[in-house]
This record gives sequence, C-alpha cells and structure tokens, in this order.
Amino acid sequence: MSADYYNNQVNEISQQYLSVTFEDVHSTWSQHLTPILEKPNASILDIGAGVGRDVKRIAELAAAIQTPAQSISNTCQIYAVEPAEELMKVGQVTTAAHNVHWLQDSLPSLDKITRLEISFDLILLSAVWMHVPPSQRNRALRKLANLLKPGGKIVISLKFGMTASEQQERSMYNVSVEEVEGLAQNLGLFSTLVTANQTDKLGRDEVHWQTLVLQMPDDGTGAFPFIRHVAINDGKAATHKLALLRVLLRIADGHPGAVLRREANPNGDRVILPVGLVALYWCHQYKELIDTHQLYQTPNKSPNMGFMKADGWHKLTHRTAADYRIGNLFIGDDAIALHKTISAAVSNIKDMPCRFITLPNSDKAVFEVDKKNVKAKDSLFLDLQSLEQWGEFSLPESTWLAFNRYGCWIEPVLVSEWVKTMASYSGNQQYATAENQHHLQQALNWLEPKRTTTEVRNRFEQVKQQTPELAQCVWSAKSLDKQYDIDHSMPFARWPNNDLWNLLPTDCKINNQKSDRLPTEQKLKNAKQRIQHWWQQAWLKPSDTNLEIQEQTASYQVSRSSTAEANTSTELEQTATNQPWQNKRFFAEANIALPGLTSSNESIDDLFEALVIQRGRLKEMQQLREW
Repeated sequence: MSADYYNNQVNEISQQYLSVTFEDVHSTWSQHLTPILEKPNASILDIGAGVGRDVKRIAELAAAIQTPAQSISNTCQIYAVEPAEELMKVGQVTTAAHNVHWLQDSLPSLDKITRLEISFDLILLSAVWMHVPPSQRNRALRKLANLLKPGGKIVISLKFGMTASEQQERSMYNVSVEEVEGLAQNLGLFSTLVTANQTDKLGRDEVHWQTLVLQMPDDGTGAFPFIRHVAINDGKAATHKLALLRVLLRIADGHPGAVLRREANPNGDRVILPVGLVALYWCHQYKELIDTHQLYQTPNKSPNMGFMKADGWHKLTHRTAADYRIGNLFIGDDAIALHKTISAAVSNIKDMPCRFITLPNSDKAVFEVDKKNVKAKDSLFLDLQSLEQWGEFSLPESTWLAFNRYGCWIEPVLVSEWVKTMASYSGNQQYATAENQHHLQQALNWLEPKRTTTEVRNRFEQVKQQTPELAQCVWSAKSLDKQYDIDHSMPFARWPNNDLWNLLPTDCKINNQKSDRLPTEQKLKNAKQRIQHWWQQAWLKPSDTNLEIQEQTASYQVSRSSTAEANTSTELEQTATNQPWQNKRFFAEANIALPGLTSSNESIDDLFEALVIQRGRLKEMQQLREW
C-alpha cells in the first residue's frame, strides 16, 4: 500500500470514507458479526482501518449487545491497524469515545500486532487485499491465519474494476476469489461465504466488489499434531527432544516478551528467540532431574550428559534450579561457570535435538541455532540482552503459537512421555514398574518461582518511612498503616510470576476480595497512576548504595577461595540485586514476561500497556474469574 498517497489525500479520503455507513458497505456478511460480539471477551482486528468508520460502528454494536447480566469485563477488545499515519490520526479522533486500540502497522509482516501475542475471533480486511503484492499474499494470509483463534473468521473484500492509473498511483494489484480460496485452503482455512458482485457504494460505475469469509476450523497450522508426533512417535536416544519442546513451551507460556523478532520465510514465518534463554531453561529443568533426583537421561548408565562439563555444570552443584531465572546476578567463579554451562548447553541443543527433530518424511530441521562464542566473565546478569550474546534460536511461528495457545494440553503429553522414557532406561530400573513412576512424575514438576513477598514488604516499609503519604493501596487508594498485604496483580495461583512489577501493596480486605481472581481491565486502568507511582518509588529511584555494593563485590571477587564462601556469594548477589540492580532487574523481568516490549524498554507507560494486554491474554487462555 502507498501510505504516502493516503497521507497526502487525507482530507478528501476521510470525507469519502465517512460518507457511507458500515451497514452500507458490510451488509453482505454482517450476519457473522453478531454471534462474535455476543461471545464473552471477543477480540476483533481491523486491518487497514483507515479513518475508523468500521471499528467505531463495531464498538457501538458491541456496547449495544452487552446485556446487564454480562460482566463489564466481557467487553469486546477491538484493535485497529493502519499503515498511513495521517489516516490513523483521523481514526483515533473518530473512535476517541470508544475502547479501540490503534497501531501503525501493515501486511504482510504485521510486526506490532503480532508482538502482542493476541489471537482474534474476527479479522476484517475491507478494501485492503488489492494493496498486497501477489508475491506477498501467501505470507500475508498465513500471518492472518496465525492470528486467528480456533473457529475465528477472516473477512476480505475484493475490489474489481481498477484503472491502470489508479493501480499505479495507489499501489494496487489485480485480485481474484480463486486465488484467495487457493491460498486459504493450503492453510487449513475454508470459505463460509463468497458473495455475488456488489455495486460500489461510492457510485463508481466501473468498480464492483466481492466479499469472502474464511474460517479456521481448529489449529489449522498443523503445529499441534507435529508436536504430538515428536513427543510420542519420534525415536529418542535420550530425553533431549522432550526437553527442548518443554523448554520452548515454558518460554511461550511465561515469557511472551522473549521474542526478538519475526522473520519472513517461504515456508512460513519464524520466531527468533535468544538461544541463551533456551539454554538457561534447559539447565533449569535438568538441574532438579540430575543433581537432586539422580535420574538418568540416556539409556546408558552414565549420569553425565553432553552439556555437563567439569568447569561448568559441576562447579554449580551448590546452586538450585531457582537460581537460573531472569533478574538474577551471578558473580565470581559462579558467573564464569554459568557462562561455560550455557555455552555447553547451546552446543548440545544445536547438535542433538535441533539436528534430529525434522519435518515428517524429510531431513529438514524444524529448529535452528545460530551460535556465537561467548567469553566467560566474572559477572553475569540474567536478562534478555545478556542472553542474546550466545546467538539466536529459530522456530516456526505456527509452532510457537501452538505452544502459546495449547500449552495446557501439550505439557501433560510431554511429561507423560518423559516419564515413560526415563522408566525405560537401565539406570532408572527401580522406577520401571508403573506403581513406582510417581517419583519420576514428581521430579518433572517444573520448579515455579517461589511465592514470596518478603523482599517487596521490606521495600514497602522503607518507602513508607521515607514518604508516609505514598503508603496506599494501589487498588483503593486507602492509606496503609500497620496492616497490609502484598498482592500479585496477575494471580500467582493461575500464572506463577513473582516478579517485582507484579507485586503491589494492597489493603488486606481488598486483597481477600480479589483472592486469585483477575482484575478487570477497567479496575487495572483505574489503578494505573497508583501502580506506576509504586513502581517508580520502590524500584526505579536512583540508589545511594551503588559504591558500597561495588566495593563489596570487588572485595569478594578477590578473596573468594573456598566452598564455604559460596553462601556469601549468594547473599552478596541478592544484596546487589536488591539495591543498585533494582532498576535493571525490574525491567529485565517485565520485558520478558509481558508481550510487546523490547529488551531495552525502560518505559513504565509501555510496561503498563503490556500488562493490560497480558491481562487479556490470561483471561482468554485460562478463562479466569474476574474481580
């Protein structure tokens, strides 16, 4: 699409588009809209939303359909994408009174909307498809299919009768129903409606339109059966394949912000992750299995695996899986050993599961690693930027989305197969019988972040002493004196996250009312100013203790020489993390846990918007009760 043309002609185009109504233009397919609007927590995306005529009317219809019996939290989520900045500005004014989220984005990549990790019940492309070059249409429709919920629909209007000069001036290309249906069929979509020719509502005699409604029957990408095939049917000389699938599932579920970018590919777009993060999670899950439970992960009776090196893994036996998490700081010998452990894990992942997980009836690898050599240093802060230095991990976007959306069904399959695989190894023969395999099941419990509020409670006491007027409940603005709670804004019981940004000072009665429910979007937005103020005061103010901690760290690095000092190391790292590293840790945790943020983000406004989006994702994926 030529955004320049539409930006330059914004006044004329605005008047033209607003001269006809949504009903005038979309009457042929609008019967599909009402059932979608009646769904709880429906989500709708308008691509090429122009001046906002259609999204405004959809928002009005959604508000009119809502009955008093419905919760206010069941409001329809509406997103509008427009590549032409000037048109988008008009659209934002047009929809100012409605809950419409605008993004400047475009097909075929849709980078910004994709980073939000949201799926939609309806995607509308009104007078857009002719702007997509034929060479990019397969990728564009694949991208749209990946954004659909199971059963979701895509509405595409096709313009016919364009003049040669119009096509050149406005970057338009010829379209056909047959082409769209062919592309859709290859992606598992099917047509539920193809309209007859419709006259142009702007009165242009040479122009006519046809509309298609495409539907996703289920997970039409084929990613789900592929994952199941690898887990159940694929040959396993060790547990590497299962480990990699589970690591990727856990990252997709808990760290939507880990995606560095998407890349175009003729066989489908790919998601790029820091391979250092994949390796960190690899070590996290194997740590308990091998060091704590002494369970063999290969058929032979050697407890060692390829990534367990004498100068790396075996120098960290005093560490636990909980230490291998975003926001932690390693120093001294432990940092050097962790550098080497991650490097060894990256090599092992590349040489083993990535090499042997291939497409069915093909030797084409599904997962790819672009590895970089990293020099071990005596300090390692675990955040996205640090983990990027080991290189990149690439997987199909469809597989990433399957992990993201269907993790609750996929993980039990992976765990079950892992138990069976371990039970078949001679080193684990004491667990070969079914009645003894419960131990293997327990050993595979993913070690979640520890649910603790002590650190945040201590920080609240400090803030309260310094500025008593700021000691208030983020949800009610009630002053907090002696009695208060620290609340997980996103309920820990449903989404285990103990990050600093997720822990908020709260009145005890309010916290009891909220319990493990999800705050409504409106409650969250009403508390925005108080939440952001708490973040700012608690974690983002400059610290006066930097010099003291730096001196302690330097002294420790020179003097450390015995295993007994390992405990001092952990204590010092905690002190360092809790004081001069607060700002860095706060954003390291938030930027990877919440969707749509970059690894370098330091904006609490962007962070809050990502929190609102994550609230919607949790509501959609887990159907949580709301407060």
